[in-house]
Amino acid sequence: MFRSTGKTAKNPKAREKDDFYPTPPEPTRALLAVEGQRLRQLGAVWEPACGDGAMAREIEAFGLPVIASDMVDRGWPGATIRSFYDYDTAQAKAMVTNPPYKEINARDGQGRWLSHALNIGCDYLAMLLNWDWPAAAGLAPLLARHPISRVYVCRWKIDFTGDGAPPQRNAWFIWDRALSEQETVLRFLDRKDGRQGELL
Repeated sequence: MFRSTGKTAKNPKAREKDDFYPTPPEPTRALLAVEGQRLRQLGAVWEPACGDGAMAREIEAFGLPVIASDMVDRGWPGATIRSFYDYDTAQAKAMVTNPPYKEINARDGQGRWLSHALNIGCDYLAMLLNWDWPAAAGLAPLLARHPISRVYVCRWKIDFTGDGAPPQRNAWFIWDRALSEQETVLRFLDRKDGRQGELL
């Protein structure tokens, strides 16, 4: 397109090493407001891309124990430093995470993170991803084998970089073995949670 119009792309900001983009608190709080009861039924939550503890902090504040791990030590106390792919069994029945996008997309990762999470026995998996993630044709066989249980589209754009004007919409994608035979349910999340009102 740029060749035909004569325009050039603006210098894109280089991606962070290891796709490290800490999650602001609002998406995790919003998820816990709607899925918290289900998570309490499952007990502890595993966050295998815990980074600096952005999600783990919110889950703990909600009153759930968190088992945290990451391939890089970013300072979250008690985190096990180990690659997600080195685990052959799930560390908890439930996993909540914002995985490295290169490990979950169709082009680079072929949905590798999702495949591994389900293969090692997660009963419940919630991943924060780009809203259009499941539309990639390369993911069709994987998603046919493992249909998404619930999708919660965020009605606001999450600013992962702090630069303002985030370019994409995100959603929580949930696989729940208790509902694996049902059709995918689509719901929406507002930028609020059970402990606060609307954020400006």
